[in-house]
Amino acid sequence: MGLTGIEIFKLTPRTNCKECGFPTCMAFSMKVASGAVEIEKCPHISDEAKAKLSEATAPPMKTITVGKGSSEKKIGGETVLFRHEKTLVNKPLIAVQFCDCISDERLEEKISNIKKVSYDRIGEHMQAEGAIVKYCGDKDKFLKVLGNVKDLELVNILYCSDAAVAKEGLELVKDTNPVLLGANSENINEMISLAKEYKATLGIEAGTIEELYSLAETAEKAGQKELIFNVGGKDIAKTFETAVETRRAALVGGDRTMGYPSIVFANTLSDGDDYLQTALASAFVLKYASIIVLDDMSYQTALPLFGLRQNIFTDPQKPMRVEPKIYEFANPKSDSPVLVTVDFALTYFVVSGEIERSKMPAWLMIPDSGGYSVLTSWAAGKFSGSVIRQMVKDSGIEEKLTVKRLVIPGKVAVLKGDIEEELPGWEIIVGPDEAMQIPKFLNELA
Repeated sequence: MGLTGIEIFKLTPRTNCKECGFPTCMAFSMKVASGAVEIEKCPHISDEAKAKLSEATAPPMKTITVGKGSSEKKIGGETVLFRHEKTLVNKPLIAVQFCDCISDERLEEKISNIKKVSYDRIGEHMQAEGAIVKYCGDKDKFLKVLGNVKDLELVNILYCSDAAVAKEGLELVKDTNPVLLGANSENINEMISLAKEYKATLGIEAGTIEELYSLAETAEKAGQKELIFNVGGKDIAKTFETAVETRRAALVGGDRTMGYPSIVFANTLSDGDDYLQTALASAFVLKYASIIVLDDMSYQTALPLFGLRQNIFTDPQKPMRVEPKIYEFANPKSDSPVLVTVDFALTYFVVSGEIERSKMPAWLMIPDSGGYSVLTSWAAGKFSGSVIRQMVKDSGIEEKLTVKRLVIPGKVAVLKGDIEEELPGWEIIVGPDEAMQIPKFLNELA
């Protein structure tokens, strides 16, 4: 159990130096106790007290760092079960599985797909983050596939219960902070030794939660505390139950031996059904996988899955926003219309998608409107004639135009007169009520 604010206060220097950013040591201690501030913020606390406090105030689920350099990711570290309680911390990684039974053609196809699915959404780059290579009996092919996959510069995950083969594989990726899966009751000691030697995170698996707990205890006693739980096999219900029970045991029950991230093989659970695989992956974004394994990567899978993950792993008290600026579509010219809408991310993506679908050249102006929807921002006074005028001035869009036409959302047609007063010389046009009507509207406007 974590320390109280008073208990933390007793271990601080109690000088009220304010160097931590708080007026008193007591105020600082209360923030540390609530998890809002790290103890390292105090520059004068002793190493002994820091060690004690860091252990006592650490999240019930351990944060694990996997990968290295540009591929480095953090998993785990959660403190709550549900998003509405507190912002979730580390997004689950999406990994693609390879094996030594794969054909060369299929290997190249999967690698190509991973490289192809790469895009930006609301300031975040979306792509596969991990590659898992499973050993099925052909050592030479296993090492060959691992060597090819290593060049993708993703988190390297080896799934191999044969310690001798695993050692050769780890040699190939030893500088990448890899994950070694496949530790079980029969090989646990050998696998612990390998994980410690190569500084790898160790993935453990068992038939029951009790066995999983026992293996975790064995690893911890041996000094291996970078662990991942493989919580499932081929049974969907059992996998879901294990994922939930391990997470609840850590976060609700306070059992730190259960406080490790988990990996789920959505590809195995779905048994070749792509739709079911995406559905299961989505379910485990919510409940409670830290690495989700897919058979392949495609835009059909990535778009809904990454979109869901981004929505869940954001602060629910902060709207998702896009950058306020002028966006260009189909190489707009000086006589192309300027559409305007709000910076709420969902609104932007719906509107911009319809503008792209129209294939008509256009400008899209996004003012700072607080990250709210059109009607909400208008009601709050954040999407008004003065706001739009200021954006026109700040963006310099007027200097690029010979024909000044501004299209406003149909649902705020009431703004037309206000904007006409703020922007003399501009033609203010009321656009459609619904984004899906934009292509027809733009074609008729041209």
